[in-house]
Amino acid sequence: MFSLFLKGGPIFMAVLTILFVGIFFAAWKAPQWVKEIGIFALAFGFFALFSGLRQMFEFIQNSTEQIQTSVIGAGLKVAMIPVLYGLIIYMVSLIIRIIQKPRM
Repeated sequence: MFSLFLKGGPIFMAVLTILFVGIFFAAWKAPQWVKEIGIFALAFGFFALFSGLRQMFEFIQNSTEQIQTSVIGAGLKVAMIPVLYGLIIYMVSLIIRIIQKPRM
């Protein structure tokens, strides 16, 4: 798991982890913020994706030799890690909201 954390970009993954912890804190202290934190985590994951894709395309553009498709596939795989983490955080926020929803 720690290797995925490092591959996904330590800065992006650290911010997403803080948001993940923030969801549980918000569920305890400010339940109305759970949805917003989850949406922000998902959006931040997509921001990390686009940042990773930009770096990958910049590497391809500046490369003087032929790029193999395995390099592109590996770059896409690594760029998707923060998006998946953000999606997991968003799903946890939805589950917390369902649990906290008042029964009628």
